[in-house]
Amino acid sequence: MTLDRTNPEGAIAEAAKAYSNWGRWGSDDRLGTLNFLDEGKRREGAALVRRGVSFSLAQRFDMDGPQKGWRRRTNPVHTMLDTGTDAALANQGFPHGMGGADDVIAMPLQCSTQWDGLGHIFDHGKAWNGRDAAKTVTSDGDLVTGIEHMAPYVAGRGVLLDVGQVVGEGGELPDGFAITEEHLSATAEAHGVAVGRGDLVLVRTGRLARARREGWGEYAGGPAPGLSFSTAGWLHRTEIAAIATDTWGFEVRPNEFEHAFQPLHQVAIPNMGLLIGEMWDLDALAADCAADGVHDFWLTAAPLPITGAVGSPINPIAVK
Repeated sequence: MTLDRTNPEGAIAEAAKAYSNWGRWGSDDRLGTLNFLDEGKRREGAALVRRGVSFSLAQRFDMDGPQKGWRRRTNPVHTMLDTGTDAALANQGFPHGMGGADDVIAMPLQCSTQWDGLGHIFDHGKAWNGRDAAKTVTSDGDLVTGIEHMAPYVAGRGVLLDVGQVVGEGGELPDGFAITEEHLSATAEAHGVAVGRGDLVLVRTGRLARARREGWGEYAGGPAPGLSFSTAGWLHRTEIAAIATDTWGFEVRPNEFEHAFQPLHQVAIPNMGLLIGEMWDLDALAADCAADGVHDFWLTAAPLPITGAVGSPINPIAVK
């Protein structure tokens, strides 16, 4: 794909038409590309467990996170409702010396490791599968494609593409680096792994590793490496079920067009129905994959079944 950097509107329209999955799974579909992840693909993924070693791919959920308040996104606020002090003072009202602790958390659903649901992004007022955005997501939430519908299905064969290690220097890509189809293919070849129908693809750029070393800075919303808009065809053609990265926005930032904001999201979510994950912690998994030479594994990453939500925090688990 040749990008005219002065014409994001035209590029988005062209890609949306070329890579649309509207109607592919019927007019009432709520899963999008998760339809590619069937029972056979889950059996294939489960068979990849050899050593039994597991990795959490989630960042921490706490007040020291990356959020800076953009569009009212804040870091989680964790508050104790009952504590050990209350128990020691015996003021909780329990009998026979019993005490306990309880807590509550308040947070935007996309403030740390998360999935973007199908109701998260619209294209010219249209939601996934051509639905009217105004009738799909209201103040009551996503009435049709709420992320709760995906909760049973996000488990299968995970594939790590450590583009930062293969293409970058010192295991990291610089901010503004646009990952192309050629980079993805070269990384898969270097890892000796194939990417295809129903896979859950994880792309490591090294951006999170740098944020940990240097501080959060502009990690949440600022410049970052990420997928090029030109990968829309690859995302569609490979028929992957989902893709996630270690960056805030999945696609390269600044975006590749003038006066544009997240154009690949506008194609991938409402038109392609692609499940997108962001802010995943892939570093420990990547180190293990490099050590044993195996870059595919069993991956489970269910969203919380929050009724009507357009995104969800997750704790993805990779097992090798």
